[in-house]
Amino acid sequence: MHKNVYTAENAAMLLIDHQTGTISWTRSHDVEQVKKNAVQLAKIAKGVGMPLVLTSSMEENIQGPLIPELEEVAPDAFAKRVKRTGIVNAMHDPNYSNTVKATERKKVIVAGITTEICVVFPVLQLLDEGYHVQVVTDASASFTKAGDAAALRRMEQAGAVITSTAQVVSELAIDWTTPRGKALAELLGLGLV
Repeated sequence: MHKNVYTAENAAMLLIDHQTGTISWTRSHDVEQVKKNAVQLAKIAKGVGMPLVLTSSMEENIQGPLIPELEEVAPDAFAKRVKRTGIVNAMHDPNYSNTVKATERKKVIVAGITTEICVVFPVLQLLDEGYHVQVVTDASASFTKAGDAAALRRMEQAGAVITSTAQVVSELAIDWTTPRGKALAELLGLGLV
């Protein structure tokens, strides 16, 4: 298989700070669509048996808890989420970086709120540590479109691949006629089966 291909067997899904308060401050994307895409990514990870790592920052404060839809679709990952105490770069939190390392995957798919703060810095560090990273732009959002664009450009220049929810789903499905492909199509309500 091609070295750039991400599969359920070689990649992990990292969803960062999709919190009720934080997401409400974003203006770069439609908030409901971002939530829907983040939940789809969690469903897909769970559906194909891919490691799913959730994290939140200061959830007792104005940032709020992770969106409840994530608990509904991935209760185990939600219960095991890494609760950070305000560390901006999640990879600087030993609990988080150790959880990511414990997946034993060197390819990671990342989405989060906000792209320009909570996604960019861990992605840059992951790249520095030798990970291959895809950033899902439509499951992430920022305070402004300009801030989002700047963060995406910085990550891409550092070596991250910018992608979309539909690309990730299709890449993981591989073939819509296989049992996995059919299960993903059903999860997404694609009506392909």
